[in-house]
Amino acid sequence: MTTTPRPPWPARLTIRRTTVADPLARPLLDELTHEYSTRYARPVDLSREYPAEEFAPPGGAFLLLLADGAPVAGGAYRRYDARTAELKRIWTHSAHRRRGLGRRVLAALEEDAAARGYSRVYLTTGPRQPEAKGLYLAAGYRPLFDLSVPPESIGPLPFVKHLEIPCP
Repeated sequence: MTTTPRPPWPARLTIRRTTVADPLARPLLDELTHEYSTRYARPVDLSREYPAEEFAPPGGAFLLLLADGAPVAGGAYRRYDARTAELKRIWTHSAHRRRGLGRRVLAALEEDAAARGYSRVYLTTGPRQPEAKGLYLAAGYRPLFDLSVPPESIGPLPFVKHLEIPCP
């Protein structure tokens, strides 16, 4: 029996700068809401957490990673302070995990934030999200908490990373 080799996946990845209200974002945000609600055993309403305007220019951005035009991952940032962007809602659709897409979203958010003049990024992730913690550590984020302490005893896990601002 012969098998046909799978073509490289995905065929074409693109970043789309958009808004939280974009219909393409809805499946990802719905799945993220479900995941948070399940992991933390409480209802989560992302639309009430932060106004959508916070993830819009000039201080913020909302990015989708598309594979052949379909959303597979995304993330956002908002202004935290004059030099710091706060990353939020970084998510990879469950059908597309373990392919490095979260890392691509993270890099795109960092690049976009640096292009807008931010010199560092800050984020928090939940103590029941070891995958996110691993991603941020692997991407060079510095934990602002003791890694030897059980995450559940800390609460939200804060990280920071300094960015290189591109030369004009």
